Formats: sequence, structure tokens, C-alpha cells
Amino acid sequence: MKRLLGLLLCLTATQALAADTIKLALTGPYSGGSAPMGTSARDGSKLAIEEINAAGGLMVGGKKLKIEIIERDDEAKNERGALIAQELAAMADLSGVIGSVNTGVVMAGDKHLQEKGITKIICPAAGSASMTQWLDKPATNDKPAVAGPKSLSIFRFAAHDAVQADLVVAEAIARGLTKVALFHDDTNYGVSGRDDMLAQIKRQGDKLTVLTQEKFKIGDKDMTAQLLKAKSLGAQAILIWAIGPEEAAVSNGMAKLGLKIPLIGGWTLSMSNYIDNAGANGNGTLMPQTFIEEPITPRAKTFIESYHKAYGVTRIPSAVAAAQGYDAVLIFAAAVKQAGSTDTRKIHDALEDLKEPVDGVIATWKKPYSKWDPTDVTTHEAFRREQTVMGMVKDGRVVFANEADKARLQKRGAK
Repeated sequence: MKRLLGLLLCLTATQALAADTIKLALTGPYSGGSAPMGTSARDGSKLAIEEINAAGGLMVGGKKLKIEIIERDDEAKNERGALIAQELAAMADLSGVIGSVNTGVVMAGDKHLQEKGITKIICPAAGSASMTQWLDKPATNDKPAVAGPKSLSIFRFAAHDAVQADLVVAEAIARGLTKVALFHDDTNYGVSGRDDMLAQIKRQGDKLTVLTQEKFKIGDKDMTAQLLKAKSLGAQAILIWAIGPEEAAVSNGMAKLGLKIPLIGGWTLSMSNYIDNAGANGNGTLMPQTFIEEPITPRAKTFIESYHKAYGVTRIPSAVAAAQGYDAVLIFAAAVKQAGSTDTRKIHDALEDLKEPVDGVIATWKKPYSKWDPTDVTTHEAFRREQTVMGMVKDGRVVFANEADKARLQKRGAK
């Protein structure tokens, strides 16, 4: 009996301790090919959390609460992502989730969080399908119409693929190119990215002719066959949607074949495992970026220096992911303060109508989200085109491809 009483007292004490923190889960691929994105987002998030906790925490219900981190590595595996989501969805006192990278992982897991109403901010990435899966589906010849959820607990904090594809296609057109080859991996991310590029080509007046669509698998190291086809057809550029290591194999294959044409693609071309594996062959590669690791504003300078010092690096593995992880925590914290609660549903409501601007390292976020509309995915998307610029690989780092973008962001920092 005494032992049972002791266990009950211990359990009660543990529950009381949990009530004095804000439980926030950080998830993502912290190992494997997508790790530069996952670890950078996690570490950027931790920087923001450490700053908040060092200041005493967040005011909730008349007292300051610190953020408690629950960390899970999904290893970029769909089945593991699903198991993690089920575990988190079962936590009665979980305030929210920030994380994910891989579209398949999101598709496998987020349904469990949505079912339990757990607020999640997808960060730093996931393909279009991670959000469009929740939209209304019109009727087709073989399927009836399906209504999307009236309330959605999933938000995204990344430049969604339509914005990125817009910039990729516009860049190719601005360079006077007319004939391109589309390359993509065969994952959900690669296929949805290809579809977004095709949609943007049509939307921008069909000024680009797609000569061929070439796909490859995760882990492929030899892209010779795909590149020879693009070369034989007279492709003037390759537009690509994939992850760093395979993109590096494309760059290295282009150099081997003497195929000196632009490589333009999604933001993952800025990952360290693209830049390092491609080496000098990556110079000139172009990609959309939400943050470039240059201290062009005091806010950016402080963030970059803090990250370098905290993690003992001179280059952030994925600067985009790190900055997005940092700002996502600040936005989540603003929602907690506005809600005055650790309840995940109240935090959700606050996110949909943030009253005060959030000064992040990427931008000053003014009402980044609005009430969910199952006909308009952008209601739960924070980024717009103006928060995204083109970056370029130069001697092992990502720099601004356009000086006008750099000047615009510097001007924002001077305000």
C-alpha cells in the first residue's frame, strides 16, 4: 500500500511539473540525406527557445512558463513519421509541434495530429501535397466530391512550392531560355514539385518548352542517361526538384558531359550536402531562398553569429531551415502569449488571428495566417512571394543572385 501511495504521489508530482511548462515537440529528419534541413531547423528552433527561456519564459495564466522540448527523429521514413505523429497525438498536454521536412512523412503522420486537433507548424519544408491534401476535392468521373475539413490544425511555415516554382520558371524566362528539361526525384516531394513547375510554365504563358521530364530515385548517383537525353534534345537549362545528394549527382554529371547550362531548382539546392558534394561544379546553381547567410541586417548578423557559436560551425548546413525554425518558434510563442494558455486548440485560434506583429530574422510577420478556408491553401501558409529571393551558389556558399533583393532586405533591416 505504501509503495502504491508513493507511486501515486510521484505521478502527481510529475503531472504538476508538466503543467508548469509549455510542451513543444520538434520533429524532423535528424539523420540521413535530409538531415541538413532537419537538424538546421531544429537547432534554429532551439536558439529561439533558449532565448525565450533565458528571459523567464512566456506569460500564461498570470505566471511565466518555460518551453519544454520533446525531440523526435523521423529519419525521413514515412512509417516512422506516422508512429511519431501517433505518439504525439496521444499526449494530452502537448501544446504544439514544429517540424517535418519530407512530404511522405507529413502525409503519413499529420492526419493523426489533425484528428486530435494538435496544432502543428510544418517547418522547414514539405511539398505542396502536405497542405493541398486538406483542400476541397471536386467531383471527377470516377470519384464524388470530397469536402476538406472546416477547421485545420496544420499550418505551414515555408515558401510553398507554388511560390518557389514561380521564381524558378520566371528566372529561366528572364534569362531568355526557351527549351528546358525537367528533372525530379520520384518521391511525393519531387513529383509535386514537377507538377508545380509545369503549372507555372503554363501560367507564365508557355514561354518555356519542356523537352523531356526525367526522374530518378533517392540514392541514385549516376544521372548520365537522363542528362544525355536532355543534351541530345538541346535543353538550354535543367529545372530540378529533388534533395541535395541527388541534385549534386546531376551537377557532377553535367560537368562530366560538358553540359554547360544553368541548373535552377527548389530551395534544397542550398543544402550543405548539395554544395559540398557538387564542389566547384555547383557554382552558378540558382534556387529560391527565404534566408541567405549574410549579415545584411543587425537581426541577421546576431542570428548567424549565435548559430555559429552555439553549434561550432562557420556555415549553417541549411540557413533557410535554421532561420525558418527560429521564426516559427517566435510565431508559436506569440500565439501562446495571445491565447494565455497552453491548450493547443486555443493556440490554434490565436495563430489564425495574431494581433501583434512578430519581429523575426526573415521578416516582420503581420498576421501570417488567417482562418482556414478549404478552398484556399494560403490561409494556412505564412510565406508570400515577397519573402522569397533567388540565391546562387558561389565558392561553397549561397549568395544573393540579385543585388536588388539584397538592397531591399537591407532597407527593411534599417527601419
